[in-house]
Amino acid sequence: MYIVIVGGSKVGHFLAKRLLDNKHIVVLIEQNKDICDEIAKELNIAVITGDGCDPHYLEEAGIARADVVAAVTGNDEDNLVICQLAKEKFHVGRTVARVNDPRNAHIFSELGVDVPIDATEIIAKIIEEEVSFADVVSLLSFNRGKLAIVRIDLPEDSPVINKMLKDITLPQDSVLVSIIRAEEIIVPKGDTVLQANDDIIALTLVENKQHLLQFLLGKI
Repeated sequence: MYIVIVGGSKVGHFLAKRLLDNKHIVVLIEQNKDICDEIAKELNIAVITGDGCDPHYLEEAGIARADVVAAVTGNDEDNLVICQLAKEKFHVGRTVARVNDPRNAHIFSELGVDVPIDATEIIAKIIEEEVSFADVVSLLSFNRGKLAIVRIDLPEDSPVINKMLKDITLPQDSVLVSIIRAEEIIVPKGDTVLQANDDIIALTLVENKQHLLQFLLGKI
């Protein structure tokens, strides 16, 4: 994919590195020239010094051909403007935005950002739900709150233990994305057998989440 990242802080820097390692084409925009020089020395990507809220720099980054634009600056207003420009002016299919202030998360969704990422909310849920109910953590909702990614630790009494995926029927509009088993990451296939203590990452419609949990856990 062709990905434009706006913001060269640690988040943008490490995101660019990860995407580059995964063989994507990455262009990064950052206002601070020293940060740009540092990233350009380390990573083999195009780095543009400029304001990502300015359409000129977005055009210079080749936003017209971008599959995804990720706005990860430390300023929520900037991230929202960048995503709106990407969507409305340049017709980018997918926008991702860092939400620095949790109070702004609903605004991002209402104004059309495809994936607003509120790190504070995600961390809080992981802390709270690991303590109170370790079986499941809701990690992220996106597509304006219609879809959810959940993490489910399969208990030993789960009704799907020792069954192949092809032999079970997941709730409608739900899919298993990955299975973490000890140190191994497994891409689920039809002949994959679910085991106790598997860490399941699943994607589902928000309204189907409880049904999915009940199906996999046999309890709520």
